[in-house]
Amino acid sequence: MNTPYTLRKMAEVIDLNGLHRGDQFAAPGILPRLDISALAYVLAERLTPDRYPREFFTDECASLRLIEASAGAMTAIRALSDALDSEPCETEIAPGHSVPDYIEHVSNWAATPGLFSTTPPSNSEVIGRILRAADNLDTPQTAA
Repeated sequence: MNTPYTLRKMAEVIDLNGLHRGDQFAAPGILPRLDISALAYVLAERLTPDRYPREFFTDECASLRLIEASAGAMTAIRALSDALDSEPCETEIAPGHSVPDYIEHVSNWAATPGLFSTTPPSNSEVIGRILRAADNLDTPQTAA
């Protein structure tokens, strides 16, 4: 599955099922709602709802490790991060060595109110940004 396809499927799923914005990376239900990063993971790994990782509902640290281990999910998450108006925060992985935290960047963006706002981005706003990220990947970028 290529990254623009994964991103477009993310937009489709959010349009149909909504987006989880609470604790952990998923909320139980007939069709569980997923956090934006967890959604990237299940689509990149081609998982059906009956195969969603149990950790998404109970263990944030284990969920992060699963998502980080998926090249397809991380590529989609990085592409979405690149389409946001802010920069990802840095996470220290060893003394004196930090890396961009793309999962934190996109998950927080989708779940928290922006500057001068009282609500997180609407599903439509999230979908629009995801589609912009997909379009950015489909359109060759030229150097300025």
